[in-house]
Amino acid sequence: MSAAAADQAHMRRAIDLALARMGETWPNPAVGCVIVKDGVVLAEAATAPGGRPHAEEQAVPAAGPDVAGATAYVTLEPCGARSSGRASCAHFLAEAGIARVVVAALDPSPFASGRGTERLRQAGLTVETGLMKAEAGVLSEGFLHRLETGRPMVRISADGTGFDARFAASPRADLVTELKRLGEAGYTRLWTGPGELADALAEQGLLTA
Repeated sequence: MSAAAADQAHMRRAIDLALARMGETWPNPAVGCVIVKDGVVLAEAATAPGGRPHAEEQAVPAAGPDVAGATAYVTLEPCGARSSGRASCAHFLAEAGIARVVVAALDPSPFASGRGTERLRQAGLTVETGLMKAEAGVLSEGFLHRLETGRPMVRISADGTGFDARFAASPRADLVTELKRLGEAGYTRLWTGPGELADALAEQGLLTA
């Protein structure tokens, strides 16, 4: 297997790990991390239910002493700062001795926004971004929508798999206010079935295709 094919395979695994956690990690996005050295997978993890610990925080200790010099494949840019004041994931990866970090998508949130990759580079790590960016986009689309609008995104779904919760407001309610309230509570991806509520959301431009 070529180096490029191996990178794709490991990032695909990181994306699949995160996809399996979608709907469980709000208010944080679901993130996957796979740590590999000399072609051997040392550890893998995804954001824990409730949003913490982050994927990197779980994968690095699980990799053990061989983690030094390894490559970490991460679906979203590691945070460069933490709202809690704890060590960031970028700091955590650098301190562990990771040599290379491959990132699918950059994170525009105020705790990343290029700060994570910059901190990694300043620490001497090789950082590559954009691998399978489109495939990883679904993992953080609701998180980014809330950052941009203050509201969780809403989609039509048959069963709500992978969503944070069901949006069950009255079609005649102030839907923008209802969604902003849920956004403030940390929800990022809501679902509703087809019907009157979905029609009302669509009319107001609040339904994501």
